[in-house]
Amino acid sequence: MKVAIGADHKGFDYKEKIKAILKGLGIEVTDFGTTSHDSVDYPDYGLKVAHAVADGSANYGITVCWTGNGMNIAANKVKGIRSGLALNPEMAVLARQHNDVNVLAIASKYVPETDLDLIVRAFLQTQFEGGRHIPRVDKIKSEERC
Repeated sequence: MKVAIGADHKGFDYKEKIKAILKGLGIEVTDFGTTSHDSVDYPDYGLKVAHAVADGSANYGITVCWTGNGMNIAANKVKGIRSGLALNPEMAVLARQHNDVNVLAIASKYVPETDLDLIVRAFLQTQFEGGRHIPRVDKIKSEERC
C-alpha cells in the first residue's frame, strides 16, 4: 500500500507523527511537504496529495492543516477524489464505510495527538460497505467534470 501525505505549516508536526505511524505499519509513504513550520499555502500540498491518489501513484492520501477544512476543500476539487474530514476514529470509519473516501483530512487544532494512530488505522483498515451507499457515491461521481 502507498499513502501520499501532505500538510501546511499548522499540520507539519502531525504529518511527521502520521508518517511514523504509517512507516511502523510497513506502508510506503510519499511526503509532499511541507518540511517546516514556515507559513505556506495549504492548497499547494492538499492538491499534490489528491493528484497522487487520482493518478494512481498512491492508494490513499492523508492531509493535515489547522482545521482540516482547507485541505479537504482543495483535495475535493480533484476529479476522482472523495476527501473526508475525521476528528475522531468513528468519523474515519464512517467516511470509508459510507462515502468511500480515498483522502483523509485531519485537523491539528481539534484532533488530540493521542488519537492520530486510531484515526489513521481506522481510515486504512475500513472497507467501503457498498450496498445502499453505491448509488449515493455514484451521484457524487456523476457531478465530476473533466
